[in-house]
Amino acid sequence: MQQLSPLERALIDRVDAAPMLEQVLAWSAINTGTGNLEGLARQWDELAQAFSALPGTLAAVQPAPVIAIAPDGSERETANGAHLVLRVRPEASRRFLLTGHMDTVFPPGHPFQQTVWSDPQTLNGPGVADMKGGIAVILAALTAFETCEAAHGVGYDVLINSDEETGSLSSAPLIAELAQGKAAALTYEPSAQPDGTLAGARAGSGNYSVIVTGRSAHAGRNPQDGRNAVVAAADLALRLKALTREGLSVNPAKIDGGSANNVVPDRAVLRFNIRPRTPADAIAFDRAFAALLAEVAGAHDVAMHCHGGVSRPPKPIDAKAERLFTLVEECSALLGQPVTRIASGGVCDGNNIAACGVPVVDTMGVRGGAIHSPDEFLIVPSLEERARLSALVLHRLASGAPL
Repeated sequence: MQQLSPLERALIDRVDAAPMLEQVLAWSAINTGTGNLEGLARQWDELAQAFSALPGTLAAVQPAPVIAIAPDGSERETANGAHLVLRVRPEASRRFLLTGHMDTVFPPGHPFQQTVWSDPQTLNGPGVADMKGGIAVILAALTAFETCEAAHGVGYDVLINSDEETGSLSSAPLIAELAQGKAAALTYEPSAQPDGTLAGARAGSGNYSVIVTGRSAHAGRNPQDGRNAVVAAADLALRLKALTREGLSVNPAKIDGGSANNVVPDRAVLRFNIRPRTPADAIAFDRAFAALLAEVAGAHDVAMHCHGGVSRPPKPIDAKAERLFTLVEECSALLGQPVTRIASGGVCDGNNIAACGVPVVDTMGVRGGAIHSPDEFLIVPSLEERARLSALVLHRLASGAPL
């Protein structure tokens, strides 16, 4: 294994951990639940001020329109915050992409709003690991990286989006745009396990809403004239669940519909999620789903309209991604913190980036755990650990490490 050069030793020594914890504490004090536009705007301003210390151009990119299905089956546009983009040396022939997200899963009304020290090295708080700690790692790593000569021969874009926790639907076109032409990407989700383990291959994810339109009737006088949309939705849910197999999980999650008990319901909305392991699994589901829709609609004499689809494509590990993972693992070992990787059923923006043909390691953020719960925690020494790791990885990428 190639050892650390004197230049690399000097580089990782220049990673300044001093402001990182203060940043995490300040940023986690701002509620940035995905729908909290006021909080996201405050967070954007804080991040813009922090990232202005780097060279390049900062921009607020407005969210792309996103349509959701309401409980009554009508369409409505969702509200999302602006995304932050920093472009550094866009003219460089070799460029990288670093991504993070400012939103959390905790809305303003959620009781989990404050940070608490669990012990001298463990901080409990909303977003401390997922992923305001990761944003602090990006900033510290790039600040150190900019001090080395190799940095000036390459460029990079940084994206901090505002809607990752709801699927990055309003930032997906921006992710695809920024991924174009990049040699590699790093995404700063927290480690897959508290020991620093990386997430390797990832399943994909698709969210669907099926609007079922039947016919109302009196439940006592003429039920035979009705076409029960709730029953049709329930039948579809059971048949969808039966499609679960190795390589594909299907989770019927919710049915909206119905009114008074004496009315045959004429409208229902079935919501479900799928997790295909490979692109072939996703294609196979599409075929089976189309057949089920036709079969169930015919059996119940109802109309069915589907909204949604796979928004996070499966992320297998190809040859380029394998080389990037190997580089990260080698750098981590050189820093005395060897890591491994595991496959994950979870998804993130790394799925979107990989679908663009760009190798990505998407758990470069802090060590922590219990994300998406009031037990979420950050292992504070990992702020410096992971910033040093990223600085070293960036230096080797900038110095021509093959991918």
